[in-house]
Amino acid sequence: MAQNNLSHVSLTVNGKPAHAEVESRTLLVELIRDHLHLTGTHVGCDTSQCGACVVSIDGKSVKSCTMLAVQAEGAHVTTIEGLAAADGTLHPMQEMFREHHGLQCGFCTPGMVMSGIDLVESHPEGLTEQQIREGLEGNICRCTGYHNIVKAIAAAWPLMHNKQLPQAAE
Repeated sequence: MAQNNLSHVSLTVNGKPAHAEVESRTLLVELIRDHLHLTGTHVGCDTSQCGACVVSIDGKSVKSCTMLAVQAEGAHVTTIEGLAAADGTLHPMQEMFREHHGLQCGFCTPGMVMSGIDLVESHPEGLTEQQIREGLEGNICRCTGYHNIVKAIAAAWPLMHNKQLPQAAE
């Protein structure tokens, strides 16, 4: 590889500075997986249709297979690995996916969780089931049928917005 084909990329990934020398054509998902060794972000289709590669860039969910690594220069990127607290406490979205069985094989889960977080954060007034289903149109799951994924995202909304759900009568 010729030296002049390399570009230096500096960004913040999961709260930590990251730097890499990459070919100008390197996709962000390749930087994340191959250079930074964060393999929770998946490559599922190579055509930008499945959503397994979704990460958060400056607070917005982005399919990292559609973006060149050099386009992320200076950005703050959060991957699935950056969601849990240092003590291992899961992010509320991760916890609700676990509690509501919103995964089976798990391949789509990182992208679904990242998309779900963006969806909840962009709807502070609340989310309907229809809005959740429409918001997930760019993510494909071949196992679950989406029902439990939708339930998990709906259950995460009040937790992420510090609202209490009504207690069920006992």
